This record gives sequence, C-alpha cells and structure tokens, in this order.
Amino acid sequence: MRLPSLLRRTPFRLTLLFLALFAAAAAAILAYVYVASASEARARTQAEVTSELTVLTDIYRLRGLDALNAAVVDRTITGGSYLYMLMDPQGALITGSLTETPIDIVPRGTGDGGATPTWDTFRYTDTDASGRVTRPESLGVQVRLSGGEILFVGQSMGDTEAYLARLTQALWGAMGIVLLLGLAGGLLISRNLERSMRRLQTVVTGVQEGDLKVRAVVRPNGDELDELGQGLNTMLDRLEGSMASIRHAGDAIAHDLRSPLTRMRAKLEVALMDAEAGKIDGVDAVQLALDEADSLLKTFNTVLAIARLQAAAGHTPDPKLFDAADLAADMAELYEPASEDKGLEFSAEIERGLMIEANQPFLAQALANIIDNAIKYTPTGGAVMLRARRRSSGEIEFSVTDTGPGVPEADRDRVTERFVRLDNSRTEAGSGLGLSLVAAVMEAHGGRIQLDEGPGVYNGFGPGLRVALVVPAAGG
Repeated sequence: MRLPSLLRRTPFRLTLLFLALFAAAAAAILAYVYVASASEARARTQAEVTSELTVLTDIYRLRGLDALNAAVVDRTITGGSYLYMLMDPQGALITGSLTETPIDIVPRGTGDGGATPTWDTFRYTDTDASGRVTRPESLGVQVRLSGGEILFVGQSMGDTEAYLARLTQALWGAMGIVLLLGLAGGLLISRNLERSMRRLQTVVTGVQEGDLKVRAVVRPNGDELDELGQGLNTMLDRLEGSMASIRHAGDAIAHDLRSPLTRMRAKLEVALMDAEAGKIDGVDAVQLALDEADSLLKTFNTVLAIARLQAAAGHTPDPKLFDAADLAADMAELYEPASEDKGLEFSAEIERGLMIEANQPFLAQALANIIDNAIKYTPTGGAVMLRARRRSSGEIEFSVTDTGPGVPEADRDRVTERFVRLDNSRTEAGSGLGLSLVAAVMEAHGGRIQLDEGPGVYNGFGPGLRVALVVPAAGG
C-alpha cells in the first residue's frame, strides 16, 4: 500500500479505534456506577428491614404474642414503606398489610433460636399518592418465631426503582457526552497524527527524488513520532555521510592511484624499450612494476577490509574469546627486532588475564598498524613503548607511545579518515589508510581509538604520540 493511501485511511481508522476504546472504557465505568448504586440501595433496604425485624422479634421475646400483634397493627395503620404479616403456626393470617405471604412458609420446628431468616424479592399491587396502581419491587424476610408463629417484614423498593431509573437516564446522558468527547478526541489525535505523518512523507518523498539533505521537522514534544523523526534524521545523516565518504574515497583512490599507475606505465615502457634494444636490465624495470602493482593491491585490500568492518555496523565479525595479553606479547616479540634495527629503544608492559571477545586477525592488524607507524615516524635514538592493561572502567586498553614528532591536536580527529596524510608524513611510504583501518576495527568491536600527546619534548625528541585502542572486556 502506498503511503499517501495509508495517510488517507489512517485518521478515519484511528478515530474509530479511539472512539471504540474510549466508549468501551466509559461504558465499563458507567456500568460499574449503576451496579454499585443498585447494590448499595439493596443493601440499605436489607439493613432497614433487618433492623425492623429485630425490633419486632425483641418485642415478641420480651412481651409476648399480643404485644407483637399490637405493634404490627399499629405499624400497619401508621403506614409507611414497610410491609408486615403475622401468621399462626399453620400460616393463617393474624395481622398485617398483606393477605398472603410472598415467601414459602418456614417448616415448623425451626424457631428463632437457630432458624435462618428467608429473604426474597417480590412485587405486589399498590396504589400511589396519585391513585395510580403500581407493582413496585420489594424485599422481604420471613422467620418462624419460638412459639411457632410466622413473622414477615418487607419494604417497598419503589423509591429505589425511581432513583435507579433517574440514574439510568443520567448515565445514558453521560454516555452521549462521552461519545461526543471521544469523537472529538479521536479527531484531534488523528489529525495530529496525519500532520506528523505528512511531515515524514515529505522526507520520504524527498529522499526518493534524490535529495539527501531533506530532514524531518522534530517538535519539542518528544512523543513517539518525534522520536521516529529524530531516528529518521539520524539515519539520513549517516546515509549522507556514507555517500559523501564514498564519493571522497573514490576521488581519493583515483588521486592516490594516479601516481603509482603512471610510474608503473613508465617502467613498463622502459622495459619494453630495453627489450627491443636487446638490453637485459629490462627485467629490473618489470620487477619494479610488480612492486608498484603489489602496492596497489595492498591499497585495494585495505579499502575492502575497511568496507567490510564498516558494513558490520558495530557487530564484531567472527569473534573469538582470547587473552589480549598474548596478542600484545606476540606483537612485542614481532616488532622489537625492527625497532632495534632502526636504533630505537623498544619496551613493553603487559598485564595478564585480559580476556576479550574479538576478531583476533583484525585486532592484530590494528595493533600492528599503530606499532608500525610509531617505528616509522620516530627518529633514530628515540623510544617506543607498548602497553596492555585493564582500565578502572573494566575496559581493555592497548597503547603505543613514541617520542616522534606526534600529531597536532587540531589534526588528531582528521588523521583517522581515509587517505589523509599530514605534511610531515609525505616523505614516508604509505597510502593514508592505516589509522582508517584501525578506527574501523575499533568501531566494529564497540571500542574506540584515542590519540594524545606522548611524553613531551626531551633531548630533541618529541612531543611524541600516544595511540590507545580501547575495547570492552569479555562479558562487559
């Protein structure tokens, strides 16, 4: 489904969904109010009937049947909402406002000393103050007295029914208001969503048309759609940066390969002319051309390795668990002779038990690159130190410190970019990809590279450079 079609349908569906949820929640609340009110009214009526029954049974127990009969007659004449019926043991009427009990007769032999009162609801015919015949719902209780007589006490719930009828009307009115509010809320939310989605649609359309500079408008509200817009902007920033990096890498590769390709062509031409002239040293020219070809292949392989690591997007390729101290020791053993051949003092400080989970070949290549740079750019008589240790944060750090010319602070972020070479390194062989590969290895391992000043200027050496590779410890 195309996004514009989705935009047209989403607000209507969202409005209906919000209205349905809002109405369901409101209906549940209103139903609870009705049920709770009806239960409270019934409980209040039952309590009043129980209280009246207690008064009459106390009269019977203290003063006898005649006193109870007189009390029932008096209450019947006085009127009110109570209903009375006093019957003999066989169920024949003695006194009361009813002529027939609505509750089955309690079996004889169960008195008030242990009998359970019998409750029931019923309707009876009555006439209200305006002369209208009604059949209100009533609640009554019947109990057999200790002498065998049967006493019934009930109360009309007509007032309660009227109250519940008025409450029902009020709840229906409230439900109508709730539906209107839900409809208004649904429309408001759906319109806000539609506007936000249209802003995102503008960005998507712009990107589809090739404009990578378009960005979503992020409001200060900080809701989910703003987070989505911010995420989209971040993605576009990285995409634009990747495209720019690709363009820059292409230009840089073309620029850096032009000279070696030109040299290779010249050497091949010389070899061809020497061969035509019958000279035998054309083989040397061919060997030099092969060396240039090897340099080109090395540059391409490094670019491919960087691309592979960047494609890993923060996930270590083929990780293995190993002790970083062993790797550092191998690097020290490998590069110590090269340092001594150049007249450099090489030292190593390596802690043990530095377990990490990483791609060992890539990490070894990164460590080799910074050691090789330190040896390459440190003048004869200088020093290089390799350290491997655990930081207070728990991370594992490899660091290489030299006494060479160092890197100016303003250029330390730039030297990790592809094909960047500082002026003082132009005389040395290289392609400017060494630290770019190191940075890519660190990013793939969830680590980082840090460049700082070395030990400072001393006896004509320095200020030096300290390059630290920081990676998470295993299980960290």
